[in-house]
Amino acid sequence: MSDEVIHQVINRADDLNKIGGLHSAHRVVIKVGSSLVTNEGRGLDEVAIASWAAQIAALRALKKEVILVSSGAIAEGMKRLNWHTRPSNIDELQAAAAVGQMGLAQVYETQFAKHHIVTAQILLTHADLADRARYLNARSAMFTLLQLGVVPIINENDTVVTDEIKVGDNDTLGALVANLIEADVLVILTDQDGLFTADPRKDANAQLIQTAPAGLELLESMAGGAGSSIGKGGMLTKVLAAKRAMKSGASTIIASGREAQVLPRLAKGERIGTELIADTPLLTARQQWLADHLQMRGNVTLDAGAVKAVRTGGKSVLPIGVIAVDGSFERGEVIACLDERGVEVARGLSNYSSSDTQRIARHASSEFAELLGRDADEAELVHRNNLIVVG
Repeated sequence: MSDEVIHQVINRADDLNKIGGLHSAHRVVIKVGSSLVTNEGRGLDEVAIASWAAQIAALRALKKEVILVSSGAIAEGMKRLNWHTRPSNIDELQAAAAVGQMGLAQVYETQFAKHHIVTAQILLTHADLADRARYLNARSAMFTLLQLGVVPIINENDTVVTDEIKVGDNDTLGALVANLIEADVLVILTDQDGLFTADPRKDANAQLIQTAPAGLELLESMAGGAGSSIGKGGMLTKVLAAKRAMKSGASTIIASGREAQVLPRLAKGERIGTELIADTPLLTARQQWLADHLQMRGNVTLDAGAVKAVRTGGKSVLPIGVIAVDGSFERGEVIACLDERGVEVARGLSNYSSSDTQRIARHASSEFAELLGRDADEAELVHRNNLIVVG
């Protein structure tokens, strides 16, 4: 790609003139790397964690919802077990993670409590986000925590997932969480200043990329991907995380956590590091995801009023508007919504299994508990955020 073409998509004047994405963001996922929360791998750096808690408290004061993805469990576990060398044995790494999670949660809880903020620990695996029922369960839990004013602190469940211990890719986890809770911005804090056009340690002409489209393939080469001899110590995973987050509409900021008060400054609109901009609006990206990548497990037939509400009113699918249920599906699987002629009008993720849907069809949400014999999961059969209108 020529220099002229590169400059057409990187550091464009119209992008640089815009206020940084964190300024206008309401829901933010912040990923903090191990080097920013540990003492060079020897246990947790409580002073650094105190700073992150204070900075996130400042974002909360601006009415922003914050989810934190943090590493550091294995390093803290090694300290508590009095291990001076990181083990290579998987069983020992899992043990260190299990011990270290106790300390990680304790330190964060203590530091956030100084700002009167309650925290919650959530340990996830990729399987939790690949399985649709578990995906919805995790999503509902996080939304509830955010509504309660809690800061969820998320880490990979290294005690049970061996591959994640080998890879240690919390950048990808941050992107998956951003997709899960429909974040506006993913902030990846690292010990590097951002993404450069070349390795600044080897090329004096290397320039910081301040803005670029998140899906630009050229960025992967610059970050040390295929066809490049540049190795940037994990920058490629950050670029790929931005590409993943883009699919649900979230832009990504890659910035140095060594910058003083980096989060409040970003929130004021200051440009720090690299911002990889999602060029697809959030809802459109989610609709595209539903349309292209999921298979339907069954269908429900809607009455004329429900069809109109979904098709032209942008409403959720409510059980009271369902007149028939076909197929066998579980909570979290994709179903088609048909009109009375059998024509598909929408598809989306069901909040109820087919058997439960049959029980609550044609009934108001106030009746769900009695019909199901338990508290209802959701008022909607398919929430509008998990729905795409077709045809």
